[in-house]
Amino acid sequence: MANTKSAAKRSRQSLARAHQNRSVRTRLRTLQKRVRSTAKPDAEQIRSLISALDKAAKRGIIHRNAADRRKARLNALIASSGRK
Repeated sequence: MANTKSAAKRSRQSLARAHQNRSVRTRLRTLQKRVRSTAKPDAEQIRSLISALDKAAKRGIIHRNAADRRKARLNALIASSGRK
């Protein structure tokens, strides 16, 4: 239990932000599963996933190096399938 009004507010803010971040992470996982499970993901799926990764990294939801790593693996997957 918070001892001050400001601590109570910070607790509420923390819970709200955690809830929002959780939904963003879930969306990222869903997009990644869609791209990886499809034999030939189209360019729009790939673009939307890269955009979502960049936005999550910019907001601090995932670390920027983690976003870069995921994008690199995605690009390697695309390159190995013979598409540009």
